[in-house]
Amino acid sequence: MLSEQSTPVIRASLPAVGAAIGDITELFYRKLFDAHPELLRDLFNRGNQANGEQQRALAGSIAAFAGMLLEGPDARPDTLLARIAHKHASLGITSDQYKIVHRHLFAAITEVLGDAVTPEVAAAWDEVYWLMANALIAVEARLYQEAGAAEGEVWHRMEIVERRQETPDAVSFVLRRSDGSPTAPFRPGQYVSVQVQLPDGARQIRQYSLSAAPGRADWRITVKRVRAGNGNDAAGGQPDGEVSNWLCAQARTGDELTVSVPFGDLVLPEGDTPLLLASAGIGVTPMVSMLDHLAAGGSARPVTVLHADRTPADHAHRGEQRRLVGALPDARLHLWYEQPDDQAPEASTGRVALDTVDLPPGLTAYLCGPLPFMRAVRGDLLRRGVPAEAIHYEVFGPDLWLGQ
Repeated sequence: MLSEQSTPVIRASLPAVGAAIGDITELFYRKLFDAHPELLRDLFNRGNQANGEQQRALAGSIAAFAGMLLEGPDARPDTLLARIAHKHASLGITSDQYKIVHRHLFAAITEVLGDAVTPEVAAAWDEVYWLMANALIAVEARLYQEAGAAEGEVWHRMEIVERRQETPDAVSFVLRRSDGSPTAPFRPGQYVSVQVQLPDGARQIRQYSLSAAPGRADWRITVKRVRAGNGNDAAGGQPDGEVSNWLCAQARTGDELTVSVPFGDLVLPEGDTPLLLASAGIGVTPMVSMLDHLAAGGSARPVTVLHADRTPADHAHRGEQRRLVGALPDARLHLWYEQPDDQAPEASTGRVALDTVDLPPGLTAYLCGPLPFMRAVRGDLLRRGVPAEAIHYEVFGPDLWLGQ
């Protein structure tokens, strides 16, 4: 993919660009939002901008893509591209927006690196950018086509037909098309974007996994409040979640929401291979969708289910998850709580420990939860001999795990 003339230039300049990539991306976003304030107001996650996660994710993706091009000039990092493309499609990103990003990103590179950006360096990094951008544009075009949507036109109005308090901090919403049309098909594990108009007029967008099986007349999402500084699954050190808190506090049965068609590449494969579904906190939602689908189809696949949470009371869909595992003939549920109680006497205390879990050979693993949890489980799986290509994950928020 990377041209013969650009490869040595990228190899030589990658350390300098990598060392400055944090400064570059910070300046890039500042330039971008100064020129296009509507993007921060109505597209980018303001919480992730405030705590720097979006900058680190962009830096990681650029550096990872350039490194992959050097390692395999004729290959394309499809896993990296697919995850980004699905997120972009769920936001309604269009191909024209890549030109805007290019203009401000290269202005930032030039300003930060100064005289080090020779014409050869500029041309080589321009090639890297457009290799990545055009690959993403192509994948996103295919995703829009598969969804039956024109480029960027992924939104429709949905009515909340049921609201259920799952835990003190998590609420599920059952959604139905406001125009009476049937809901779009999706694959177990996929998510939708929800756009909410906040009190200051901003239209902020967040992604939520569909937490029930496909094939039903309605969709269901489950939203957990993101609280500042409390170690919440998706929060880390970020401020209160604007959209999650608004939905949990304000959205009621009969209200309408603007929702995208489904996207996401963490999807349940067909077949009979053994599965491992590992989740923590609100990461349980795509796993419940997968379990619901398996149970509805009478699957006999071996399924190992792991879940970790603070307490049984914090475990969203706890009873439903237990019921679905019980409906499968060859499924096992393993639970860990930081503070267990008599609601789940069989649960272990503390963090997930795979050394106590039997893993069938040939399994495919799906992980969803906080990054430290997924890193730990992935490391344990690798040590147990599970191949890296058999381990898949979903991140709620910017993907800070690239290349790790």
